[in-house]
Amino acid sequence: MSDVRPGRLKVYLGAAPGVGKTYRMLDEGRRRAARGADVVVGFVECHGRPHTQAMVDGLEVVPRTSCTYRGGDFQEMDLAAVLGRRPQVAIVDEFAHSNVPGDGRNAKRWQDIEALLDSGIDVITAVNIQHLESLNDVVEKITGVPQHETVPDEVVRRAWQIELVDMPPEGLRRRMAHGNIYAPEKIDAALANYFRPGNLTALRQLALLWVADRVDEALQEYRSQHGIGGVWETRERVVVALTGGPEGDTLVRRAARIADRSAGGDLLAVHVARSDGLAGGVSAASLARQRRLVEDLGGSYHSVVGDDVATTLVEFARAENATQLVLGTSRRGRLARFLTGPGTGETVTELSGDIDVHRVTHERAGRGTLLPSRRRTLSTARLIAGPVAGLVLPVLLTTVLAQLRGTLNLTSEALLFLLAVVGVACIGGVASAVIASVTASLLLNYWFIPPIGAFTLDDPNALLALAVFAVVAATVAAVVDRSLRLGRRSARATAEAETMSSLAGSIVRGEATIPALLERTRETFGMESADLVDEPPDATAGVMAVPAGPGAYLVLRGRTLSASERRVLAAFAAHVGSAVERARLAEAAAEVEPVRAADRLRTALLRAVGHDLRTPLAAGWAAVTSLRSRDVEFSLEDREELLATADESMAKLNRLVENLLDLSRLEAGALTLNLRETSLEEVLPMALADVSDVEVADVEYIPAVLADPPLLERVIANLVGNAARHSPPGKRVLVTASALAGRVELRVVDRGPGLPPEGRERLFEPFQRLGDTDNTTGLGLGLALARGLTEAMNGTLSPEDTPGGGLTMVVSLPFAARTAGAEPTEQSVGGA
Repeated sequence: MSDVRPGRLKVYLGAAPGVGKTYRMLDEGRRRAARGADVVVGFVECHGRPHTQAMVDGLEVVPRTSCTYRGGDFQEMDLAAVLGRRPQVAIVDEFAHSNVPGDGRNAKRWQDIEALLDSGIDVITAVNIQHLESLNDVVEKITGVPQHETVPDEVVRRAWQIELVDMPPEGLRRRMAHGNIYAPEKIDAALANYFRPGNLTALRQLALLWVADRVDEALQEYRSQHGIGGVWETRERVVVALTGGPEGDTLVRRAARIADRSAGGDLLAVHVARSDGLAGGVSAASLARQRRLVEDLGGSYHSVVGDDVATTLVEFARAENATQLVLGTSRRGRLARFLTGPGTGETVTELSGDIDVHRVTHERAGRGTLLPSRRRTLSTARLIAGPVAGLVLPVLLTTVLAQLRGTLNLTSEALLFLLAVVGVACIGGVASAVIASVTASLLLNYWFIPPIGAFTLDDPNALLALAVFAVVAATVAAVVDRSLRLGRRSARATAEAETMSSLAGSIVRGEATIPALLERTRETFGMESADLVDEPPDATAGVMAVPAGPGAYLVLRGRTLSASERRVLAAFAAHVGSAVERARLAEAAAEVEPVRAADRLRTALLRAVGHDLRTPLAAGWAAVTSLRSRDVEFSLEDREELLATADESMAKLNRLVENLLDLSRLEAGALTLNLRETSLEEVLPMALADVSDVEVADVEYIPAVLADPPLLERVIANLVGNAARHSPPGKRVLVTASALAGRVELRVVDRGPGLPPEGRERLFEPFQRLGDTDNTTGLGLGLALARGLTEAMNGTLSPEDTPGGGLTMVVSLPFAARTAGAEPTEQSVGGA
């Protein structure tokens, strides 16, 4: 199959159930077939909608395969038949569907679709926004309906095309009211719950934002592939430059207001760590505070390395397709700007091109910098000013001293010339100091050493003065140059430390996954891409490979890095290597965890059996031993009491053993189910027979459910018994039910102490008896078994807080009107 072109995937993404994505999917299939393409329907779910069913007519449908699971008959897509048919295009509905286990089937339908794509078959599929893994919890908070079937976002993002199927909330509700989505008996409940206008509006916004992000990714990829550097103002992106100074908070808030003016605008804060000194003295505390402010305002923080701040800022903005750049006005005064030339703001404005630049004023503007000098090496201005000063300053000093002739002696005049030479050395370095020393010595010799007005180079004193000037100038220049080198070295180390500190902070905040580290490496060094590979690539221009642990290499593509940047990159590679090693250890730990869990279960079982089976066994044994005794003559009443004790003890033992066996069958997948139409009135009497203080309400008109009656009876009996143990004296357990969106929800309500949220997952672990008023009996299997049996019947069991105090256990099961092969409520809700 290596020479087969992979198939293309097209996804119709529905903003909500019923918007018509299945109809659109089938319509495209019919259009492709009309153009001569070989199109088959691998699987489609019409949900009884006649208009959708009519779209299937005329298309070849691959028959489904029947499979049996836990006593139920199910219909699934016949993957082998579709692969054997090898059409050009396959239509496969329900992208997030979970396949029935067994016979080597994939766990998820999206895995079936990937198999079709690998074989060269194009696939058209459909999925709703609530089934995307990243939005699963958000949708549950909005609608109150959990979605147990999800598909990874990355799988959907890899699609060749994603088409959003949307409809205004009121239009969708009208479709619902006209019976175009659900059966008439389900319409009122759906409109009052899942299909409320607010829910539909929120789902619509989620879908639009998710698709917008996907479109943005495709645009960035296109720009990168075609080398497009210009800004395309498709989306407002505001980049704010931070130096770590006190004006940062003002800049961040101003940039956030600019981004908020456009719906969906992005805020990006960037700090440039320079190796030539600008990063030196930056307040790490200020940067950390400003980073938190950016994240609180919904933006993202980035740290990049660059020797030229202005160029690095503009390159970063272009790489992110930014539309606006926000900078603070210079903290340097007018004199400093005049002497050192244009600052970062002016340079960024010149280089920005089609990116708008905002220069924001602040309280520190023009008041001097709190950071070390912006220049740590000789600038062009100083390289020019040094020699000029070496010529001009001695001449000016000569003019002034000539006017004061007779006031100062020769020693004072020589010291003033020496001071001028030192000043020139500080400005222009060694070359300028030599020029100044030669000029000063000649002027001093001509104008101030007798005979005045003539050069006396044969005079030893004149030669000594010239030598002193040269030595002093060279010494001062060397000291200045060494100071600059040390300062540059220190600043580079500070910049590198700051970058590594930012990386360490990301790791502490939980951003240390391998993709996050790779992206951070790419943006920090301003590269085009950063990848992790098993073998180093061939040496080519613009490609750099750094070892990142055994059998792993960090590969960057883009510009050539300096030596100092390579040292920082080596540290990044070490962190990436550590992340790779942690991922490998996590995989190994995940493989070991089931064994550890089984060992913990066996240990708990032995402890529970040793404690909880002993009491009824001892009581029954004592009763039977007493009855067999010939030394004591028991009355009829005593014999009846002993027989009752033995019978009760054997009944307890029988229930405990049955629970253990059922739990083991569940874990082994060997529990046989007989799913059929079951009414609550059928199972409640037997389930409540052993508990007296129970109130039953609102179950008379509840539709029948698809369940195994004896198992449903066991579930309810366990839940009611558990609720009775938690309820205080005088408080009755309430059993009530309601119907919603194709499911029946049975609630068992107690008025006990309740349970904190952190303890609710442990509630369903075997051998747990959290908060029981009576912890002397029972293996703690009731709730674990109840959840296992409920899920085996395609239902769910979840805890809720009881208003006013207590715990409510909610059993959700599908209507019996649904076929055995139908999906749970979540799939029904997800249908289009």
